[in-house]
Amino acid sequence: MLELSFIREHREEAEQRLAKRNIDVKVLLDRTAELDELRRRTQVDLDARLAELNELSRSIGELMKAGNKAEAETARARTTDLKATAATLKEQLEATEKSLHDHLCTIPNAPNARVPVGKTPEENTVVMHEGALPDLPADAKPHWELGEQYGFLHMDLGVKVTGAGFPVYSGPGAKLQRALISFFLDRATEAGYREFIPPHMVNAASAFATGQLPDKEGQMYHATADDLYLIPTAEVPITNLYRDVILDPEQLPVMMVGYTPCFRREAGSYGAHVRGLNRVHQFDKVEIVRLEHPDHSYAALEDMVEHVKGLLRAWNCPTDSCCSVAATWASAARSRMTWRCTPELRNAGWK
Repeated sequence: MLELSFIREHREEAEQRLAKRNIDVKVLLDRTAELDELRRRTQVDLDARLAELNELSRSIGELMKAGNKAEAETARARTTDLKATAATLKEQLEATEKSLHDHLCTIPNAPNARVPVGKTPEENTVVMHEGALPDLPADAKPHWELGEQYGFLHMDLGVKVTGAGFPVYSGPGAKLQRALISFFLDRATEAGYREFIPPHMVNAASAFATGQLPDKEGQMYHATADDLYLIPTAEVPITNLYRDVILDPEQLPVMMVGYTPCFRREAGSYGAHVRGLNRVHQFDKVEIVRLEHPDHSYAALEDMVEHVKGLLRAWNCPTDSCCSVAATWASAARSRMTWRCTPELRNAGWK
């Protein structure tokens, strides 16, 4: 979430950057300023009452010693009124602080200045392009039909066992999934990332810390009896390993990688364009996470992007027959990559 000080001191910048999200920025920031001003006024009022209360409390004893009993009683009555007023102001302050915090949680992060302005995919800026889009014939089969035809992907069995959006892999498909996971983990650890196997469920505090709560709760599976959430990505539990931890600059960067199954309700995803593996409720994912000094954050991001690009370029073998099957996994993104058989895949039976 955005820091209140940033919104207060850089209102114009915050408004310009948040406008790229095509939301009613002015309403959000005006409400922030209103609640912040109310919080500060209430705090000043409360502090003044408490200061007066402390001063009167000290004076009562002095007045009694001096024999000014009447004045002491008047001061004592005033302290009673001040205590009641302070208690009311404290309740108002706590309620305002909660309202301000809850409101700040609804404001998304401000996009970087490099993010283009636009509302449609046509207005996006292409940052990277690898390979060429395939020129498919009219009778080309989608990957979910190929999976059934060659016996490695079974969407219907997932429906039978659980429901729509829960794929079943078998034979070479299961081996490929396992080999890909090992490949990505091994390459990440070779690059300096420390491997973690985190829990596959998190508590509400963890889900809030990485932004899944409060506004993305509808996309998560919630075990209500224990108030735990199935993770949507390994990023959530891995990042929370350092929640509330203060690191010295010399401890940075912290480079972590983890494989987990991921669970997403994908509510509202319908249509042929989200069939197959495009929008499933359970999938496997290897995630790299880095904790960096803010001054190095974008350099770290570029380094992570280069790491992933290097993984894709490593699969470069246009002659091996495994390419066509492995490429069906990439076809969900409607992109073309060339793939290379690695030792891991060959050992899994892809020859």
